Amino acid sequence: MRYRMVFVLLVGVLAVLPMKAQAQGDKKVNVSLGGGFTMPNSEVRDHLGNGYNFNFGVDVAVTPVLSIEGLYSFNGLGSKVIKVPVSPTPVGSGGVPTDFSADMNMQLGTVNLVFAKPEGQVRPYGLVGMGVYYRPIKVTTPGVGYVPGYCDPWWYVCYPGGWVETTKIIGSRSSTDFGMDFGGGLRFGSIYAELRYHYIWGPTVEQKTSINPLASSATIPGDGKANGQFLVTTFGVRF
Repeated sequence: MRYRMVFVLLVGVLAVLPMKAQAQGDKKVNVSLGGGFTMPNSEVRDHLGNGYNFNFGVDVAVTPVLSIEGLYSFNGLGSKVIKVPVSPTPVGSGGVPTDFSADMNMQLGTVNLVFAKPEGQVRPYGLVGMGVYYRPIKVTTPGVGYVPGYCDPWWYVCYPGGWVETTKIIGSRSSTDFGMDFGGGLRFGSIYAELRYHYIWGPTVEQKTSINPLASSATIPGDGKANGQFLVTTFGVRF
């Protein structure tokens, strides 16, 4: 008897799902929650690693085909290690290749035009828009420091003291810039999967001249425009 009731319940749920999907297509306002994979592209890929994203969006239907979407997205990006020659003195030549890495996240808010198939169980859609992108970054390198002995029962540790590896922060910067995104996806009832491409017009990194009094002046080449290019895959729910 119990299994028969479960079977009847499942049949009822499957029968209601198409009705819910159709009803959702008639709604004026929809909220979306999703997450997925963020991948740097072009030159950005040489300096930052792959990461993840969490998205929150609201779209308002203008017509059965066209809607306007507002989206907030947080993207955490992985670090990549770059070798930089480091000398013990300012006038040292050569130097020892030392690991430097950068950690960055990207937060963005965009407004998009979304063109979607108005009916059906599987509804493809395309989108295009613009927004504001905030990108803070922190550059670090490994070091060594002395830690005195200490005991902390709440940390379950009693350390006698000694030299330990540390992380030195040698720079922390951020940039807020305009950008654009375009892409598309598929909606399966309340579930969606999409792919977006983001392009950001970043600041110009100007060339600098060394002011080291112990060494001859030298021009440090800049990296040009810090434009950003990212490919974002997201899966989520829309209700």
